[in-house]
Amino acid sequence: MAESDAVSTAVPGSTVRLCGRSDLDPGAVRRFDVAGLRIALVRIGDEYFAVGDRCSHEDFSLSDGDVWADECELECAKHGSTFDLRTGAPCSLPATRPVPVYQLVVEGDDVSVVAP
Repeated sequence: MAESDAVSTAVPGSTVRLCGRSDLDPGAVRRFDVAGLRIALVRIGDEYFAVGDRCSHEDFSLSDGDVWADECELECAKHGSTFDLRTGAPCSLPATRPVPVYQLVVEGDDVSVVAP
């Protein structure tokens, strides 16, 4: 199972620090639990993306899957569906519904998510 870091509370609209820039290697994904939400944080090069960590096809952790850097997608390890990290849209079956996309703030060494 993917490593998970938890943040128990967050005020909607506030920023919640997930990790430092160097805490996530390029091409890696890591799960964070923020105020009851499961978030998969992905790094591709120097860019970071945050999507819902639950595959929309089945309740399976996307952070257990592979990052497709060239396509900017995250693959679900259970059935192979991929999701666009910019939009959350499914790019392959069996998933047909998008996953949520979360706004990030990258400032200094901090990677933070804006609490929905």
